[in-house]
Amino acid sequence: MRSVSPATRRRALTRNALRQTTALRTPVLAALAVSALAATGTTARAQTAPDQLPTVVVQGEVRSSGASDTGGNFSPANIALISGIEAQSATLWTSDSGSLISRIPGGAAWGAGGVSSLPAVNGMGADRVQVSINGMIFGIACPNEMNPPMSFLNPAMISSARVYMGTAPVSVGGDYTGAKVDVTLAPPRFTPGEALTVSGQVSGFYRSNGQGYGVDATATVSNADTSVTYTGGWNRASDYTSGDGTTIKSTMYETQNHAISISKKIADQVFTAQVGGQFIPYEGYPNQYMDMVDNKSIYANGRYKGEFDWGELEGTVFANRIRHTMGFIAPDKTGDMPMDTRTTDVGYSVKGTIAATARDIVRIGNELYYNNLDDWWPPVAGSMMMGPDTFISINNGQRTRLGTYGEWERHIDDRWTAVLGVRNDIVWMNTGDVQGYNQMMYGLDAALFNAQSHARTDVNIDATAILRYEANDASLYELGLARKTRSPNFYERYAWSTNPMAMSMIGWFGDGNGYVGNLDLVPEAAHTVSFTATWHDPANKAWELKVSPYYSYVVNYIDADRCLLPGCLAGQPANPYVQDDFVFLRFANHDAWLYGVNIDGKLALWDTDAYGQGTFRGSLNFVQGQRTDGVNLYHMMPLNGVMAVDQKVGNWTNSLELQMVASKVLVSQVRNELETSAYALLNFRTSYQWEAVRLDFGIENIFDTNYNLPLGGANLVNYRIPSMMGSSAAWGFPVAGMGRSFNTRVTWQF
Repeated sequence: MRSVSPATRRRALTRNALRQTTALRTPVLAALAVSALAATGTTARAQTAPDQLPTVVVQGEVRSSGASDTGGNFSPANIALISGIEAQSATLWTSDSGSLISRIPGGAAWGAGGVSSLPAVNGMGADRVQVSINGMIFGIACPNEMNPPMSFLNPAMISSARVYMGTAPVSVGGDYTGAKVDVTLAPPRFTPGEALTVSGQVSGFYRSNGQGYGVDATATVSNADTSVTYTGGWNRASDYTSGDGTTIKSTMYETQNHAISISKKIADQVFTAQVGGQFIPYEGYPNQYMDMVDNKSIYANGRYKGEFDWGELEGTVFANRIRHTMGFIAPDKTGDMPMDTRTTDVGYSVKGTIAATARDIVRIGNELYYNNLDDWWPPVAGSMMMGPDTFISINNGQRTRLGTYGEWERHIDDRWTAVLGVRNDIVWMNTGDVQGYNQMMYGLDAALFNAQSHARTDVNIDATAILRYEANDASLYELGLARKTRSPNFYERYAWSTNPMAMSMIGWFGDGNGYVGNLDLVPEAAHTVSFTATWHDPANKAWELKVSPYYSYVVNYIDADRCLLPGCLAGQPANPYVQDDFVFLRFANHDAWLYGVNIDGKLALWDTDAYGQGTFRGSLNFVQGQRTDGVNLYHMMPLNGVMAVDQKVGNWTNSLELQMVASKVLVSQVRNELETSAYALLNFRTSYQWEAVRLDFGIENIFDTNYNLPLGGANLVNYRIPSMMGSSAAWGFPVAGMGRSFNTRVTWQF
């Protein structure tokens, strides 16, 4: 019998322990009791096999092989997974990667441009949800956040995305309070042997509503130790129409994204280099006063992952450059007012995962992220208001974050697992002096801002404790406690002008209001408790159920108050109390709380030769949030859910899905947020696989229902009233959702 060396034995034990760090001995997909599903609804959910239904997102089933996918991170029971197949299938009805988050339990999307929605999870959105793409962090690069991180890739480019909730381990990241979205783009794919293998797919789609069309492509050349992958796509759409036939202006867009990566495997080590970029020549925004008229970016990153006798070592280094311009896209918006930003992101991260014993795993890591922002508005020739000087909004803004953490995972016995972690993030922020278009209208605000010290240092402490109990093969229970902190962004701290026009250019909320910053802001700290219970049929996988309630108390939540500064009152004398108009706001800290529950599940309905396999799936999502002074938090998604029946028979897959959203009546009083009515949408999708070709067809919003988006903000384009400047946006009109659309997609795999 061949002897085994101590080093080989230790490596085998180490790898087994690392695999266990993300393993659940029972599959734990999210769920809802069938009786509750019948009364409410569910978030869409898709299986992970290539021949299954293109219904997008599944609550993450965590398998032992998932350790390498998460880089040794512990996978909480309430993690949500978006697979590459699910993301690619979503191109049948969307080109907006951020909108995929709305299809996970507790997920939603703040409406914006056609490819630039901001993700929200459990009531916390925008900067409270941190997005990393292959370890890259994209800092704020626009006063309206028109270019959020997930806009830098088409859905078909996503290989996988893991969404960690507010009680995630500290090794997942820092400087967020809501959730962390970890997106993988073009990972290395190695194939056996020395001969090169070529694989990939090309997909083209067309959507009738908005005349959207485009193409996505992925190609890989690989062998046992080398992998070269290209992925990218281009798409375009015009203004869409709502259910009553109204053209929703400023919803057109065109975008293209590209990335190429080269990976080399040497023994148990993998080195990867990647370059990519984006070009958006135009993108309209119905809930902003401006549009995007140019956005270019280029990035490069290098990644390393190695397995050793003691564990795993991972490292990432990256740089990103964005050049962004806002303006007006005619004929929906007209005028001349260029606004430019230039931003640079640089960073690294290093993480070691150490299998200290057969039951103990230790993770230690260090991260550095640097974001530099310049925001300036060139003068407009002949304009007294916007000239003769350049308006400097952010002058050499610098935001540096240094994070360090330690985490201990203990497999107490075969049923109990505990994770404890602490991290420290130090955030340094500063910016230079500013100026307005002219001294008369902007000089006083600029002088007051320039007279103050702009440097700020935040020392933030995060901590997480997770306790998991696997009662048997059919049930699992997990309790999570966490403190997560987030420092203000550039505009929350440094937006300085109280001129009405300038304030209206600041704000990523889509509410039509104007904003000014606050140098006295302090970081917000969310204290969250969550509990997750999962049950399923271990023998036949005929049913699954997951329930995840949560509660967060946020100290110094960064919200806004009515602005009482002289400039704000001059622009809107009724600003302190008006309830039926746009207002001017100043960022401010307030204590707040949020609570809710996500319920998700599925049930096998039939399995016959004649009708194939049928499955019922569904989920229910509920969240409420309020400041301790009684003001409702902004952009809380109302009660919502989906019920669906999926079928697979032969080469056909079919899905009939009902999306339901309750009326939105708990709105932010301070922002004059608009209420929306309840609605239900019926969608149908079908596909046929014929050898290497797949044909997809779908009808979204079958009954052409007219409805308003609960998180779509205010329509600032369709409804106008006369003003001294010609016309201005009328208050009180939400952004309507898309009416019926016939969608097709053809995919060729090679």
